[in-house]
Amino acid sequence: VQLVEAGGGLVQPGGSLRLTCVASGLIFGGQHMGWARQIPGSGLEWLCTIWSIGNTFYTDSVKGRFTISRDDKKNTVYLQMNNLKSEDTGVYVCVTITGGEIYSPTFGARGPGTQVTVSS
Repeated sequence: VQLVEAGGGLVQPGGSLRLTCVASGLIFGGQHMGWARQIPGSGLEWLCTIWSIGNTFYTDSVKGRFTISRDDKKNTVYLQMNNLKSEDTGVYVCVTITGGEIYSPTFGARGPGTQVTVSS
């Protein structure tokens, strides 16, 4: 399985970014997907999930600002991030969701990540 993220960059507070993740080596249409953020010196912080049937779930800190979506024809998952804040800064990682709880899922494959920096 290979996951490749793109779309990160430098943005001012209040701005927007759209991240993409292209997946290969898996049956994408049947796979739950998610986004996480790398915590320096620690692991991954779960942000959001989209099930294969389209249901979406978000951690409280991004709810109402971030939107996860998918295009199964393109094997791609997206993360639209609006009203970005300085605390959103980090490396954003695309992940496959393998189980666990809805708001505390377990991760399988993960991409290398894309850096998002929110600063004026």
